[in-house]
Parts: sequence; C-alpha cells; structure tokens
Amino acid sequence: MVLEKGEKVHVISHRHFEHDLRRHFVGEVVSCTDQLVRVKGYTFVYDQARGEFAKKAIARIRIISLIDALNIINVIPAETDLNSVTYCMDRNSRLVVTDGNAFTLDINEFSTNR
Repeated sequence: MVLEKGEKVHVISHRHFEHDLRRHFVGEVVSCTDQLVRVKGYTFVYDQARGEFAKKAIARIRIISLIDALNIINVIPAETDLNSVTYCMDRNSRLVVTDGNAFTLDINEFSTNR
C-alpha cells in the first residue's frame, strides 16, 4: 500500500471553480486500499470574510480518493499532534500549517493570500 494504517496526512482538495470552498484535511490513516484511504481527523475550510482557514471543532472520518488528481496528499510526521494543528503566517509571511512542534508545512506556493 502507498499509505499505511497509523500514518498521518495533510490533504488539499483542489477546487473545480474559483468560488468553490477551499478545504483541507489533516488526519490519521485508519485503513487504505489501492484507490481509497479512510482518514480520521479535522477539516479546515477557508473563511473568506476572515481571510484564514477555520478548523472544524469535531473530528470526523473521511474517505479520500488516492487516484483523484484534485487531491494533493502530503504524508506528515508521525509525531504531529493533530489536535494542535493550525494555519498561520510564518516569519517570512508565508501561509503554513503547523502543530507548533514536529510539523510545519508551507502550503502557499505562489502568494500569501491563497
């Protein structure tokens, strides 16, 4: 399998249209097949009014396609504290997702406002 039970992932679901919600997910792999992965964790949705990603308070289980080109799946460190993951600007004004310890990922390749 490309992913194993217990691995942690950060998933970016690309939008179909410009005004679609921007959704990200961070979680732990519960199970995996060749085409799908079941992940338990937290959804983050971009709040345009506040200009930031908002974390949904309750953990959920998502089924994510491993073959859908619109999903970017990043394997993140096993030590990542999923409950502490947040989005913030780093000292270089880059948007990052971090748990404040083991995990920091620059998710903004082109500008600080996306």
